[in-house]
Amino acid sequence: MRDLRMMSILAAPEGLTAFAAAHPDVPVFVGEVDERLNGKGYIVPGLGDAGDRSYCT
Repeated sequence: MRDLRMMSILAAPEGLTAFAAAHPDVPVFVGEVDERLNGKGYIVPGLGDAGDRSYCT
């Protein structure tokens, strides 16, 4: 028996929908759900590209 939970600080509705479809038995806890993803897949308004922000690229 598995006892899994998903916890995230920030998410977009598209990601939550995809996660729920792939793992319907895993409860999800999210600090904030932003509006949507843009054409590049960035969370809007969100953080932009977290990798770019982390590594100054």
